[in-house]
Amino acid sequence: MGDFYIYKTFNKYKETLISANAMYLVTDQGVVLFDAPWDKSQFQPLLDSIKSKHKKNVVMYFATHSHDDRSGGLKFYRQKGIKTYTTKLTDQILKNKNENRAEFIISNDTVFKVGKYKFEVYYPGKGHALDNIVVWFDNEKVLYGGCFVKSADAKDLGYLDDADVDEWEESIEKVQTKFKKPKYIIPGHENWTDTESLNHTLKLVQEYKTKKASDNKLNKK
Repeated sequence: MGDFYIYKTFNKYKETLISANAMYLVTDQGVVLFDAPWDKSQFQPLLDSIKSKHKKNVVMYFATHSHDDRSGGLKFYRQKGIKTYTTKLTDQILKNKNENRAEFIISNDTVFKVGKYKFEVYYPGKGHALDNIVVWFDNEKVLYGGCFVKSADAKDLGYLDDADVDEWEESIEKVQTKFKKPKYIIPGHENWTDTESLNHTLKLVQEYKTKKASDNKLNKK
């Protein structure tokens, strides 16, 4: 993927070791990190690896929502002098939970330019989390979906404690309408090589809603 690099880290969820995808972009003005390692022990090794491989420092870090597998590195990277970013909604959630917050707050959907690259930070609405955002690189047709997008191999929607499944469907359709013909779609976990992941997420959401409606009918009888 040229200057785009996907890396995986691992952590346990319900006693099962699960991989989490995150991404970084190499530019002539430094490296931009999209989400932090899920494993805190990898915060510094990631910086070391990037420096060794690309001879560049990480200069920006965007957390795509408030869960620990995305925003867990805010304090660490901020202390390293890296510019840290979240949306206003994510910041409010982190503040309410008394957790570490970013230095810079994104108030609205915003296009950033770093070196020769431009990318849009976009909030489609509620889904996996109330505050999940996606990042779109229009020239390269890369959609970094984070946990808003499930892998094409996913059997279910996974962790739903902070989800809004009813709105998720509409939020996915907004992304599909706004960002046409992505060449790569990076989901938050597992396989990222299949561009059907967004369609598959929509299918999982629709199946979940249908089953929930059916269960509610049975319970009312």
